[in-house]
Amino acid sequence: VLAELIEKFVSHLSESRTECYFSMGSYKAIDADVKKENLSSVQQLGVEMTIRYGKYLNLLKEDAENGLCFVLMNCEEFLKQQQRTVISSLCCLQEHSAGYDWFASSIFLIMAGDREKTLLFLQQFSCLLVSAFLWLPRLHLSMHLPVTTVEYGIHPVYFCSAHHVEMLLKAELPLVCSAFHMSGFTPSQICLQWITQCFWNYMDWSEICHYIAMCIFLGPDYQIYMCISVFRHLQQDILKHTEA
Repeated sequence: VLAELIEKFVSHLSESRTECYFSMGSYKAIDADVKKENLSSVQQLGVEMTIRYGKYLNLLKEDAENGLCFVLMNCEEFLKQQQRTVISSLCCLQEHSAGYDWFASSIFLIMAGDREKTLLFLQQFSCLLVSAFLWLPRLHLSMHLPVTTVEYGIHPVYFCSAHHVEMLLKAELPLVCSAFHMSGFTPSQICLQWITQCFWNYMDWSEICHYIAMCIFLGPDYQIYMCISVFRHLQQDILKHTEA
């Protein structure tokens, strides 16, 4: 039901000019038989984890691995069309891909391993503003960002979403904010980790689906409210650890 709902919603929005912040471009999927060996070692590891998790959740069939590799490879090629060349000594700007694509993997699981559906959804989704915040590789080396922003190698999620989480944390949860301050560690670092991984390894699958759906239906600011609500939920544990 969720797969059908987000599919129809995104398809409807991507047809509206006022909702499209980015151009989709024209991309035809590479229909070659993509194997895991074609991917980087980090991506191969991510594929193994995703397939293992998908089977544990009873969402994937035996032949799902090739489908996921197909999706990741095509996403990389599709996003490469909208990247700019940057000369930089920063390691994060040396590669065309920005690590493992947790968002594309999450959508692959939501679509129960249907590679064509997943790829079509991601292409349509890439037009919308929310894609910049949910799908982090979307803006890696992107031509949609000012060249100075790209050269810094800092993703907009860090200086937009994570920054606003810190601002809200001061007002909503001052004790948690103080605890972080005393530890010398920033909440934005934690938030960036959560958001990059789509909360994998932090939340249950149903909650991950709710997070993705909420941000798609209600807007990217719900990413910020989600992080604040998690900090509120963890407040007692955080304070206990601070005392210890």
